Amino acid sequence: MINGLGLNQGVTLIVGGGFHGKSTLLRALELGIYSHIPGDGREYVATDPKAVKIRAEDGRFVEKVNISPFIKSLPLLRDTLRFSTDNASGSTSQAANIMEALEMGARVLLIDEDTSATNFMIRDRRMQELVAKAHEPITPFIDKVRQLYQDRGVSTILVMGGSGDYFEAADTVIWMNNYRPFPVTEKARTIAEKFPVHRLAEGGDGFGEVTARRPKPDSFDPSRGNREVRIDAKSPETLVYGEHNIDLFFLEQLLETGQTRAVGRIIHLYATKYLVDHPGLKEGLEKTMAEIDEKGLDVLMPYPVGNLTKPRIFEIAGAINRLRSLQVKQS
Repeated sequence: MINGLGLNQGVTLIVGGGFHGKSTLLRALELGIYSHIPGDGREYVATDPKAVKIRAEDGRFVEKVNISPFIKSLPLLRDTLRFSTDNASGSTSQAANIMEALEMGARVLLIDEDTSATNFMIRDRRMQELVAKAHEPITPFIDKVRQLYQDRGVSTILVMGGSGDYFEAADTVIWMNNYRPFPVTEKARTIAEKFPVHRLAEGGDGFGEVTARRPKPDSFDPSRGNREVRIDAKSPETLVYGEHNIDLFFLEQLLETGQTRAVGRIIHLYATKYLVDHPGLKEGLEKTMAEIDEKGLDVLMPYPVGNLTKPRIFEIAGAINRLRSLQVKQS
């Protein structure tokens, strides 16, 4: 018999003091999408395979992502229905990361306050009073997290050690103490009733739309110099695709070089075989992965190499979204 803790669908908070294991637990859940060898210590940590770690990513490239559920009315009339930038801020990058994950069919979001943009996560009552919503383009995650579950069935597991404002939004609250988890949901609800925060709800009537995007074929040129195809990976964090070095450091569920190498080859297969005939990025990548499931990873190379590891569709799309030559057709 195995004793343990199961997390239901919905909104789960992981709370506790500093250095008591909150982020460690979240990291175990991030990697629970993979099987572990016996004795690893995490072999019984099992996570929905469509769970995606989300974080802020200052400076990342973004191409025509609909971030309007979170950010509207940017200065200089910048379009947030098709938001593009070469140098995203913390809040815009975190919004883009969420919307891209939803575009690919994510069912669970894993978020740690330590790697999030503060102004994206929370806007307290005092700040709401000082800066009216009419002058604040960001709708914080606290006002969208329940809508995300109610409207789209997407759960969130959130490490939050610094703000109790999320208590009202939570279905489950787990307290980490000395690296042991304890359920404290009822206590958190009692505290929320005893100390109401009186925030103004800023989320509107629903979560908002998730827009499917279709890359242009010209986005993908794997050639470099005299080589028609130059695709390689020297580490899990960097993918060489033609003239571009794609920074994958913040795709934290991509674990080893064989996966990154396969990501590059899968992008090439998608671009040459499935991009044109499929209306969206998700549909084209699903068709690409179906061929790999049928024929094996050797279909990616002209000859067997034995150094490829199958990645998920989320990390493949993540690499495409960070390819600075990416161009998306206007919808």
